Amino acid sequence: MLSYWERQSFTGYDHIVVGSGIVGLSVAIELKERFPKARVLVLERGLLPTGATTRNAGFACMGSASELLADLENQEEEVVAGLFLRRKAGLDLLRQRLSDDDLGYRADGGFELLGKEEVGVLDRLDYLNALLRPLLGCDAFLPAHARIGDFGFPKNQVAGLIENTCEGSLDSGKMMHSLLLLAMSRGVELKTGAEVLRFEKGTDSVTVAVQDAFRREALLLKSKTLSICTNAFAAELLPTEDVTPGRGQVLITEPIAGLRIKGIFHYDAGYYYFRELDGRVLIGGGRNLDFEAERTTEFALTTLIQEDLERKLRELILPGQDFKIAMRWAGIMAFGPTKAPIVKAFNGRVFGAFRMGGMGVALGSQAAKELVALIVRST
Repeated sequence: MLSYWERQSFTGYDHIVVGSGIVGLSVAIELKERFPKARVLVLERGLLPTGATTRNAGFACMGSASELLADLENQEEEVVAGLFLRRKAGLDLLRQRLSDDDLGYRADGGFELLGKEEVGVLDRLDYLNALLRPLLGCDAFLPAHARIGDFGFPKNQVAGLIENTCEGSLDSGKMMHSLLLLAMSRGVELKTGAEVLRFEKGTDSVTVAVQDAFRREALLLKSKTLSICTNAFAAELLPTEDVTPGRGQVLITEPIAGLRIKGIFHYDAGYYYFRELDGRVLIGGGRNLDFEAERTTEFALTTLIQEDLERKLRELILPGQDFKIAMRWAGIMAFGPTKAPIVKAFNGRVFGAFRMGGMGVALGSQAAKELVALIVRST
């Protein structure tokens, strides 16, 4: 049961966005930039963003050398280069929209560790650089073997090191807090604890049913457009879309005296990633140990992967050093048959940007821009 005032002021909008992660908030901001007088509402089912944006490792990256070479085995050069460019454009847009201080951005560089069976990647760096140089104006990948000892990695495990010159790190919490403040300053409205149950497209509007915990009934909202930006959870509202969830488990240590690593690091074709953060080591990944179990939207930890992450700390990252685990958590990413995100108009009223392939920080702002361009063309 609604009051007259509630019905008049809180049920009708110009644009509704589902999901308050980096894509959802960026879509809302883009909409207010294109339509300053429009009422834009963001709906988030959790008190905090639910998914990967605030639960990731804070990598500002566009893909390691081995990841890109693996992509090139199945896709044309122009497709891989085009996706790399979209990631770069997304990071550039994010840094233009928010200052590096607001992002906690650090250009410490990125590195990829190579095992003995992966050193063949080094022979193809010139090829990758030639492919990407027109997009970057510089070489993306440089041999960095001399720094293996500087970081303290055991040479019996690390046979090569590649510097990724385009990479940096950021503070995901600061990023999202700053993005939220920017959205609110533009007049974007946000409601948390608002789970979207379903939607129905009408002739001139979309009706969105939202669970109201207090009234114990669905609240019906109307909007001219609906944008679904819930990444791995998009299939709940769009069940025909090809979206496969992928859980990313993470842990972080207590501060470590004399920590030698600085920057961000990839290992095992990108399935492991680690970095220095506030004098600690944050490490995540390992879903390739059990792909089937990690294709889930359940926020849980497994002994198999958590023990493996600790083993990587002991044997690879911090050999001979004592450390204590401070926190553990998991986030949910979204994958598909290709690395490309889904940015799509489902009809003239319903749109979506999701399935970021673990690259939401890089792709999020650009995907949002592309989505709003679709909305503009449709209205």
